[in-house]
Amino acid sequence: PSSPMSSSSANDAEALMRNRILSSKLYFDVSPSKVPLIYSESYDIAFLGIEKLHPFDSSKWGRICRFLVSFGILDKKCIVEPLEASKDDLLVVHSESYLNSLKESSKVAMIVEVPPVALIPNCLVQQKVLFPFRKQVGGTILAAKLAKERGWAINVGGGFHHCSAEKGGGFCAYADISLCIHFAFVRLNISRVMIIDLDAHQGNGHEMDFSYDNRVYILDMYNPGIYPLDYEARNYINQKVEVKSGTLTEEYLQKLDEALVVAGQRFNPELVIYNAGTDILEGDPLGRLEISPDGIALRDEKVFRFAREKNIPIVMLTSGGYMKSSARVIADSIVNLSKKCLIETSGAPKST
Repeated sequence: PSSPMSSSSANDAEALMRNRILSSKLYFDVSPSKVPLIYSESYDIAFLGIEKLHPFDSSKWGRICRFLVSFGILDKKCIVEPLEASKDDLLVVHSESYLNSLKESSKVAMIVEVPPVALIPNCLVQQKVLFPFRKQVGGTILAAKLAKERGWAINVGGGFHHCSAEKGGGFCAYADISLCIHFAFVRLNISRVMIIDLDAHQGNGHEMDFSYDNRVYILDMYNPGIYPLDYEARNYINQKVEVKSGTLTEEYLQKLDEALVVAGQRFNPELVIYNAGTDILEGDPLGRLEISPDGIALRDEKVFRFAREKNIPIVMLTSGGYMKSSARVIADSIVNLSKKCLIETSGAPKST
């Protein structure tokens, strides 16, 4: 049994967390004329060309939106601009000591896997690397509110699933998924959340953060032979679906169909967080799976259908994807969701 001292300090921590969430400015009212698609030009990371030293396409977020606007299914004026997550917002999940560690450029360099970042003054690292990430965190948190109001929301960014309360890694400096869920618990009166993580990599960050929290059900479909190889975090996955290197589209989609049936039987969520990494794409150097672009559109459609049929609000995050072709694949998938009436975007496709 816990001592009275420790339980009262836990209560204090809980109250402090609630207060931080309740006083946050990240939830704000969005005009009905806007579409629940969240993006800011400050998501994109451009920094003396150093961003090119990492395989991640750090301008993919803006390119997704430009495709959608050029296809005519989205009006630029209808995009929702999020606020930057403040230090108080981040403290809902992260410790003061973890956030302080990001004031060392060497620590950020390790997390984003670009060693030269260690040599750059931290004020620049904050502005050019961490500020874009904090904007994306603000977008993920806001997405849950929008999804509850409109049935769905897409943050054209976020999905930093390798970051937990105390540890960043794998290009993930803040735990946006964990933050989003804690905000939803307090502000949206939601008590059951399902994470469907279909990025090629295991979502070890949120797995550690919700390791003993039965309000969160995690379905993680990942390649077990690649980063992060976090065997401890694997113990906290409610439903593990391992897809080995070289898995092809048909087998992948069949496993997903089966997994969604099981997830729907085991858990009845009030919100779905869908981590839709495109690093499962054929040719992706890090994901090592062989899923076609059409396969990705079908995958996304299946997850949105799962949520729609159960009438559960869904948040989609774009997460990993390490090829220049990813942006187009994501944009095409969003167009497909719109055509299948699983989302309602503002513009009708331009007649050609």
